[in-house]
Amino acid sequence: MTSMEAFIGRIPKAELHLHIEGTLEPEMVFELARKNRVSLPHSSVEALRRAYCFTNLQSFLDVYYQGANVLRDADDFHALTSAYLRRAHADGVVHAEIFFDPQTHTARGVPFEAIIGGIHSALTEGTQELGITHRLILCFLRHLSAEDAMKTLEQALPHAGMIAAVGLDSSEAGHPPRKFVAVFTRARSEGLLAVAHAGEEGPPEYISEALDLLKVKRIDHGVRSEEDPALLERLVRERMPLTVCPLSNVRLRVFDRMEDHNLRRLLQRGLCVTVNSDDPAYFGGYLAENYLAAYRALNLSRAEIVQLASNSVEASFLPQPEKEGWLRKIRRFD
Repeated sequence: MTSMEAFIGRIPKAELHLHIEGTLEPEMVFELARKNRVSLPHSSVEALRRAYCFTNLQSFLDVYYQGANVLRDADDFHALTSAYLRRAHADGVVHAEIFFDPQTHTARGVPFEAIIGGIHSALTEGTQELGITHRLILCFLRHLSAEDAMKTLEQALPHAGMIAAVGLDSSEAGHPPRKFVAVFTRARSEGLLAVAHAGEEGPPEYISEALDLLKVKRIDHGVRSEEDPALLERLVRERMPLTVCPLSNVRLRVFDRMEDHNLRRLLQRGLCVTVNSDDPAYFGGYLAENYLAAYRALNLSRAEIVQLASNSVEASFLPQPEKEGWLRKIRRFD
């Protein structure tokens, strides 16, 4: 292990853009398929891994939803979440804000209570056993109707004490944030915060819509903000966090190579950029691998790594005193 690998592994950091279904490793896919008697289109773990050659977001989502089909009960969601937390702990994650996609599962007849119950129990254990604090973010699938999103919110409200925020994910192109104004307004009226995927495959206008119409507190991805100078200035002025996912962006061809990624440029412009792993089982790396890939390809300095870790805590939904405690610890690494 190099000194920088050790440094990245030790420095405390938050992960703010992580789809729990995207941590479903091929080995667990086959394990749960056997348990739940689900037939798979791939003959082996190796064959499934070979399918992880994506040309765009939709080609990934096709495989992603196929894998999620093996998740059937609370024990499955507990096992999935626990496995992620153990991996995150090894990467120095001290706080995780985790997305889950209930519509992916309720459409198959999985009870909402089983989904959130399994995830929440594992998160609680993760805090007790690993010291990782957490927030849970319910994401609406933007390729489905706004009416379906509202129905999902209604299912979630009895469990609102377990949920910190709502988000928006899945196929971005052709599904602008304005489609979901009503459900986000309702969610905010119930005391939930808001985030949204925008500016990954969709245009910069989607970022502006998420800010102005959905009233989000963070932009997930947001890398196409660079195409709109006025928007970029606004993001700097408002200190609006971007939860950037370097390995994901390259695997989904948002950037051809890591060396082409705009992470460092955005950071140097003064944006509150954070590093995250998105769907690490599919994109070849958990949080530390994303930091390392960016460090190597973009020649990030030690101070910039510290800034990214600090940004992750600043952008989190932790109470201010807890943020300040972690920020003090991070600054000791500078």
